[in-house]
Amino acid sequence: MHITLIRHTTTDVPVGTCYGQTDVPLRSTFTEEAELVRSRLVGIPFDAAYTSPLSRCTRLADYCGYPDARRDSRLLEINFGEWEMQRYDRIVDPRLQEYYADYIHTAATGGESFSIQLERVSNFLCELASKPLQHVAIFTHGGTILCAQVYAGIYSLAECFEHQTPYGGIVTLQIGTKK
Repeated sequence: MHITLIRHTTTDVPVGTCYGQTDVPLRSTFTEEAELVRSRLVGIPFDAAYTSPLSRCTRLADYCGYPDARRDSRLLEINFGEWEMQRYDRIVDPRLQEYYADYIHTAATGGESFSIQLERVSNFLCELASKPLQHVAIFTHGGTILCAQVYAGIYSLAECFEHQTPYGGIVTLQIGTKK
């Protein structure tokens, strides 16, 4: 099965703000950015479309012609728990340094680690791969796309963060049933 992962457009939050699963607004350039994304998807025959339930993804799915994309919470960005909507340089939590030292296995206070997010996304992709579909569109987040690339064997956990998809970026992967 082919999956086309589409990252939401640019968010309107100050640089350095931790916003994972917070439903943040998009920049005023949404229409221009979304039109570029839409134009890159024209003519691709998707059997189904899925989206993170956050508005930054559902809005793009709707703009691109998929207002009925199935919402699935497993496609959410990583949960930063108590750190959500705080500037990284202002987070007062002794666990922050522990997180920076091993974000793959250490969860944000009240949130998730990257490995927990990977498990959640992998569960979704494994279930999706068992469906009789040929090509699926997924409107989602940068961290979720990284997880999908790790799941598909494109990147290792150690190297995936060097390959962040830009806002409005599109990545197509092939997945099969995991045993």
